Amino acid sequence: MSWMHRHLLDVDALSRPEMELLLDQAVHMEDLLDRPIKKVPALRGKLVVNLFFEPSTRTRVSFELAEKFLGADVVNWAASGSSTSKGETLRDTAWTLEAMGADAVVVRHGMPGVPWYLREKLRKASVFNAGDGAHAHPTQALLDVYTVWKHCNRSLDGLRVAIVGDVLHSRVVRSDVQAFRLLGAEVVLAGPRTLMPLETDALGAVYEPDPVKAVEGADVVYLLRIQKERALEGLYPTDDEYHRRWGADEELMARAKKGAFVMHPGPINRGVEIASAVADGPNSLILDQVRSGVAVRMALLYLCMGGMEA
Repeated sequence: MSWMHRHLLDVDALSRPEMELLLDQAVHMEDLLDRPIKKVPALRGKLVVNLFFEPSTRTRVSFELAEKFLGADVVNWAASGSSTSKGETLRDTAWTLEAMGADAVVVRHGMPGVPWYLREKLRKASVFNAGDGAHAHPTQALLDVYTVWKHCNRSLDGLRVAIVGDVLHSRVVRSDVQAFRLLGAEVVLAGPRTLMPLETDALGAVYEPDPVKAVEGADVVYLLRIQKERALEGLYPTDDEYHRRWGADEELMARAKKGAFVMHPGPINRGVEIASAVADGPNSLILDQVRSGVAVRMALLYLCMGGMEA
């Protein structure tokens, strides 16, 4: 089949065959990570700009590594040191990037919809959504499903995924629900009522107020980070109480299916949403998620900017 996408703004743009093509391509890209020389010339001569208006470590570095491993030229454009801090509009920033000859822009922004805006303003460059507000984080979702897919014989059909934590402020959860369901998994959400959207059905997953019932029989327990930078005062009493009620400790994990995988998008708040014994345990895929992120983003950049037919 042919890959027809030039941008990736959200997971819902992909069909199941397209996502499976991407996952298959990521396998080949991950093989490159074990080579003594990791670079290939697939995007040689291409200019990629990483445009981050919010702090990021894993996503930004993962994209940068993916771009460089594919041979692209890379510019990291931090909003704090750019003309946007002097009042330049996003439209003018977009036109500046176009004038510089950017072939692709990877953007993270605190306002939902910015990647779509850039897609309309940039006539030639591909746009990749690295997180827009609390709306979407498609590449995180793709690396998450890829990580589980690798460990489950390349099939997610019939798996039960429990996502627990701060659903209200998470840019990850909406994209993850879409991605896991597209590949045949069942998703259940759990977390304090104060950290849940009013209409959880709109996310496409069932809300279970009891975390024990939510993880009962789960194949994957995915913990969402408590986003303290989003002013959560009053939405839950204390970190200790949150951990006792909603945190993933060994007692809660005992209710999941034996051998259930543990996942977290990072950075981890140890002793809040997850205990160290669980985060560092034998069933944790957290570090594998980081590795998968490089491979999946390499595959995505290659497909959208290089194209292929299979």
